[in-house]
Amino acid sequence: MDELLPAIELETAAMPRFSVIWLHGLGADGSDFEAVVPELGLARDPGVRFVFPHAPQMPVTCNGGYVMPAWYDIVSLDSNSRTVDAAGIIASRQAIRRLIERENQRGVPCSRVFLAGFSQGGAMAYTTALTHAETLAGVIALSTYIPNPQLLEDEATVANKAVPIFAAHGSEDDVVSPELGIRARDFLMRHGHRVEWHEYPMPHSVCLEEIQEIGRWLRDRMAAS
Repeated sequence: MDELLPAIELETAAMPRFSVIWLHGLGADGSDFEAVVPELGLARDPGVRFVFPHAPQMPVTCNGGYVMPAWYDIVSLDSNSRTVDAAGIIASRQAIRRLIERENQRGVPCSRVFLAGFSQGGAMAYTTALTHAETLAGVIALSTYIPNPQLLEDEATVANKAVPIFAAHGSEDDVVSPELGIRARDFLMRHGHRVEWHEYPMPHSVCLEEIQEIGRWLRDRMAAS
């Protein structure tokens, strides 16, 4: 993954001051959350660039080795745990860091870059943001979990100790259980991170109320920057 990941981009205004890099879930692609942007209720000022990258294609062990878009291999899973490929997580983290660097080169500093993700993409948002060397604007983690707690314990940075985190989960999620989401929230809070937690009566998906809350959260964070 030496080349820049391909991505869909949307800008709410010319010369955006903020960027949101939004990572899709296992088996999806960057178009998965493209339609969310108008529902966030963001004003044209300040402008925001949304970057929806496509994960690389790779065999996924828990899906019988079927090749699909994935941020890392999942070796095995049940409703309350995951066995994952740590090397794949590190490789995807580096690819996402290159996207952050490109935003910096386009005039958006790390302090105005948000990382967002759903499911496996949310796992990468947690991992990348909390180990990033420069302070980011915030993390949006949806229906997700922490794939490698030891990696965070070993490599978490002081720069993102206080990064704002919006975390949400469906109470009826049968793909990534609510318990995994709560376990991630509690892990983060034990380690001193600020987490705004939301639960919604939904399965492994997003809902309009959740998207509107994300929009409110983004507006608050951008106003504070």
